[in-house]
Amino acid sequence: MVQLDVMNDLRIDRLRWWHLPAVAEMETAIFGPEAWSEGLLWTELSAGNDYRAVFDGERILGYAGTALSGDEMWLNNIAVAADARRRGVARMLMDDLLARARARGVKSVYLEVAVDNVPAQRLYDGYGFVGLGVRKNYYQHTGTDAAVMRMEL
Repeated sequence: MVQLDVMNDLRIDRLRWWHLPAVAEMETAIFGPEAWSEGLLWTELSAGNDYRAVFDGERILGYAGTALSGDEMWLNNIAVAADARRRGVARMLMDDLLARARARGVKSVYLEVAVDNVPAQRLYDGYGFVGLGVRKNYYQHTGTDAAVMRMEL
């Protein structure tokens, strides 16, 4: 476990199966009809994908998941509870996942982000992600397009 003495002793740790009900609830609150179900999140964990969360005590403030394929990594999702935003939680998650990617020899990190999610795009821009293109109607329930982005490590 990585202990970080930042912002009220927040810490980053591995997401476990017993955290999934709280994460699924956050997914619904944040992403509405596009939320991942508890079952889909379970599938992600059981497939060996790397999911990490920022905790304040026992409460999950945010989480991120990645999938590794050779020297490429996909950022599957990243989310922060509404009342925990603007506290550096997303940056903690990004810093952690990028450090872990570098340690694993990852050369490129990819992600998809809703074209109307400007705060997330600003975060990714700040880390050096660049746009590759747009996937039309990527988010099935809302028909929202997704920008595909990449960062070279």
